[in-house]
Amino acid sequence: MSIKIGLLGFGTVASGIPFLLKENAEKIIAAAHNDLEIAKVLVKDEDEKNRLIAAGHDYHFVTNVDEILNDADIQIVVELMGRIEPARTFITKALEAGKNVVSANKDLIATHGKELISLAQAKGVAFYYEAAVAGGIPILRTLANSLTSDKVTRILGVLNGTSNFMMTKMVDEGWTYEAALRTAQELGYAESDPTNDVEGIDAAYKAVILSQFGFGMTVDFDQVSHKGITTITPDDVAVAQELGYVIKLVGDIREVASGISAEVAPTFLPQNHPLASVNGVMNAVFVESIGIGESMYYGPGAGQKPTATSVMADIIRIARRLSDGNVGKAFNEFARETRLADSADVFAKYYFAINVPDKSGQILRLAEIFNTEDISFEQVLQQKANGEEARVVIITHELSKTQLESVIAKLNAVEDFQVVNTLKVLGD
Repeated sequence: MSIKIGLLGFGTVASGIPFLLKENAEKIIAAAHNDLEIAKVLVKDEDEKNRLIAAGHDYHFVTNVDEILNDADIQIVVELMGRIEPARTFITKALEAGKNVVSANKDLIATHGKELISLAQAKGVAFYYEAAVAGGIPILRTLANSLTSDKVTRILGVLNGTSNFMMTKMVDEGWTYEAALRTAQELGYAESDPTNDVEGIDAAYKAVILSQFGFGMTVDFDQVSHKGITTITPDDVAVAQELGYVIKLVGDIREVASGISAEVAPTFLPQNHPLASVNGVMNAVFVESIGIGESMYYGPGAGQKPTATSVMADIIRIARRLSDGNVGKAFNEFARETRLADSADVFAKYYFAINVPDKSGQILRLAEIFNTEDISFEQVLQQKANGEEARVVIITHELSKTQLESVIAKLNAVEDFQVVNTLKVLGD
């Protein structure tokens, strides 16, 4: 028996699927219990079709998605187009037509995943998306299957390769943000418009999906607070190193008494924390749980072959379930009522960089303001004066998000104080 596949798009990742089917055919067929065949491939237009044929790709290329959707022999549709539309429309139509769907589209799944998952369940078909989070790292299936008996309490992740490459250059080589971005764009890691990567949006999409698999709760994208790396300065990097930390853009999803909290923010990581050594374009997900304790899953977060490997794993699982007759089983079966954490229940240490007048008594003034919110200092560092200003760096003991918002407002209300930066600090 041969299971026929329809590909939507034939870009970098999609073109990696034929490579795996050829180079690992014996293992794939054994796992799928079927031969897998790419029956049709949707491309943008006739020009792209002709270009691919001229390049030696011998597939049935089509320019109308209906040729795939109306083909009764195609059982699995693989969407690798990216962006929300027309991918959302095509996936919806594929599910409505009773076809199983595989996608790597994190933007779409984070914003419209609930409706697509519900539609797949109503139609009794599969909708899998392992490659949507951390590319080649099989983290979703690990959370759904291998950790099914364990209670996850927190997930920390370096989830965006572009921003991590930039932060690695800024930390290890003292580059400015601008220089790191320019090189990332030259190497093809960053788009001409890098907003999604450098502002934490891409990582926030992945945090939405991780919240479902780790905690059974579906948070909306706009419920994930996100802050990027654009405000990180060489001064911040130098202070972090002096105090024994490394700055990374970290996704943080955790469950506290009142519910789930999800955010993405630049974070001071202790130099001995496993995530601190995740450099370049690599990704990693660090899981805290009551059974295993601490575990980390590390690998490439993007790229043709790593991402195609995760996509193929989904295809194989669906093929196997088609053979076994249980294809309607949900990718993630853990679901419960979503409860968002009260900001007063979410605690962390924080780094403050504050410009103050270069005269005596300023640290005392700062201490009095922080004391009004019952916030104490763990470390205080006064840097060299610059003209009429000096910079004071403070690492606090743990405080809640409510306290954080209040103390920032009070500091900003002081005319001669300037809060230059505020970053989360992960405790030892």
